[in-house]
Amino acid sequence: MSTTELLKGAAELFPDEVVTSAHVRHLDLPFGAGRFALVTLDNGFDHTKPTTFGPASLANLDAAIDQVEKEASAGEIVGVGVTGKPFIFAVGADLKGVELLKEHKDALAIGKGGHEVFKRLSALAVPTFAYYNGAAMGGGVEVGLHCSYRTVSASLPAFSLPEVFLGLVPGWGGCALLPNLIGADKAVSVIIENSLNQNKQLKGVQVYELGIADALFEGADFLEQSLIWTASVLKGEIVVDRPVIDRGEAWDQAVAKGRFIADSKVHGAAPAAYRALDIIAAAKNGDLQQGFDAEDKALADLIMGGELRSGIYAFNLVQKRGKRPAGAPDKSLARPVTKVGVVGAGLMASQLALLFLRRLEVPVVLTDIDQERVDKGVGYVHAEIDKLLGKGRVNQDKANRLKALVTGVLDKAEGFSDADFVIEAVFEEIGVKQQVFAEVEAVAPAHAILATNTSSLSVTEMASKLKHPERVVGFHFFNPVAVLPLLEIVRGEATDDASLATAFGVAKKLKKTAVLVKDAPAFVVNRILTRFMGEIQNVIDEGTPVAVAEKAVEPLGLPMSPLVLLELVGPAIGLHVSETLHRAFPDRFTVSPNLAAVVKAGKRGFYVYDSGKPELDPEVAALLRQGDVVLSEEQVRARVLDAVAQEIGLMLDEGVVAEAQDIDLCLITGAGWPFHLGGITPYLDREGVSQRVNGKPFLAPGVASVPA
Repeated sequence: MSTTELLKGAAELFPDEVVTSAHVRHLDLPFGAGRFALVTLDNGFDHTKPTTFGPASLANLDAAIDQVEKEASAGEIVGVGVTGKPFIFAVGADLKGVELLKEHKDALAIGKGGHEVFKRLSALAVPTFAYYNGAAMGGGVEVGLHCSYRTVSASLPAFSLPEVFLGLVPGWGGCALLPNLIGADKAVSVIIENSLNQNKQLKGVQVYELGIADALFEGADFLEQSLIWTASVLKGEIVVDRPVIDRGEAWDQAVAKGRFIADSKVHGAAPAAYRALDIIAAAKNGDLQQGFDAEDKALADLIMGGELRSGIYAFNLVQKRGKRPAGAPDKSLARPVTKVGVVGAGLMASQLALLFLRRLEVPVVLTDIDQERVDKGVGYVHAEIDKLLGKGRVNQDKANRLKALVTGVLDKAEGFSDADFVIEAVFEEIGVKQQVFAEVEAVAPAHAILATNTSSLSVTEMASKLKHPERVVGFHFFNPVAVLPLLEIVRGEATDDASLATAFGVAKKLKKTAVLVKDAPAFVVNRILTRFMGEIQNVIDEGTPVAVAEKAVEPLGLPMSPLVLLELVGPAIGLHVSETLHRAFPDRFTVSPNLAAVVKAGKRGFYVYDSGKPELDPEVAALLRQGDVVLSEEQVRARVLDAVAQEIGLMLDEGVVAEAQDIDLCLITGAGWPFHLGGITPYLDREGVSQRVNGKPFLAPGVASVPA
């Protein structure tokens, strides 16, 4: 089948594609270097709708190459360049279309179609140039790899091959071409390590330093400078030297490093990284066509697999649902926030003060019970701003301005009399929090929002003794505050729409992913994690060895094992949340006597790291009192997943969130659960757990799965 027929067939499957044009214009290069064809990729929208490649877009590029191929063969042009619209080069395949594919052969056609078009760039009779002027990802990076030369803008903000992160492989040349251009070690870093490290992006300077681009120019006159450079290359005045690629042991070591990274991140649970590494390993012989064929096959297999569908589902949750929270009131009801108060000056309170300060750039005032604590809190914020200054993230003027905006006082009346938003981050004890809110209500303006960062206590109960409970809202952040995007916004029984709308408005300015949550014990993330961890703790208490219980959930590919997570949270906090939930739901949430013993002994966790690896602390081992019921890894995993599926089913029945999608969004953004699980519900559906426990799947067929 010809490329044209292939793409025509594929285009029929993607009726809603945002089509990218490939405009060809001609210009005379400087220094009399000759006539040049420049192809600009542009979908007709501004930079907020980045350029992508679906079948019709590939067909347009194919047609543009038809034209320049004739001109090159006729000697009418000396070279061809490819660039993008302002701020965007191209960000890869159109994932909306990928979701619709139902047949392996159609998925294979997408891979082949991209290869057949892009390969033509390297086969032209004249040199080809890619000018990475703006964001380039996936297929956008790959179209440039097929060119003879590449330049990159110093102001380019994001450059990556993110496919493995989503559950795919770079399938239009990335796995075969990149290691043959910059060596296997650097290629593994870009394709595997960066992808699995929360889809880390490269900046323009790094793209140049890695050797992906041959020249780096400032953004202001990037295209002009690129064309001057192109003229010098074509005239032979500039010769691009590329390093000799080590195809010996270094190549094998790079692939082994990639496997180690994949194992540590996904524990064999998601196939994409391993398929990519197989192709990189095979590309050692430099046979590109063999590599392209392997990419086609891997791409088609993965498109028809559950991990990719979960990955796209997760991506859409974060990019779309996360930006338009379900159930949020009309944003026109939100009130302006021109000053923020923080009750408490401990680590969490100080992190919150820093975040509000940086994002809102309004006065922030901290209070605490003594001057020493207040000074320490303000000092923390100042020190963090100094770190930003040292890294060049803010200039001296901005640093001075931010520092001047943060203050600390002992007297709440002095601090909060003109605050519009006051958040408390004090001890997790309902009486303490009620007292704090009573004191704040007495001195804050009538319109001020009173927000609580509680992780498990009732917002309704906290507000119950106030004159105006309607302005109390749960505003639960996750630690570390600067890293985890989730913000659970909790509506108490009395919370009014204006207070809620203001909370959502603030969350947006804080650049957080806000999810509306009912005022139910421990809300979403802590409730699910506590049930999950509680079941692990139960099997240990009953007699299963710690190592078996931990290893049982490795196939989920979670960011860290349950007991390492417990160490991060702190055993005392873990115990406190489990006690809170045990009071609410005594039949499902247990309080582990072993965990209580660990907390009582003042241990910070179950492990010691003397060898660099986690090993069970002998002192903790001596504390453990276990029964004699020993389960296998499979039995532990089934028990844990059944418990999680049951809890999510109950939470949805209670209306804790609007839909299963919100549970997944919370776990991805608040607990770092992987995209290839889709959070958790697609995985529970795929493994048959939802059906077994609740008698039905959480999601409709075709949502996070291959459509029937």
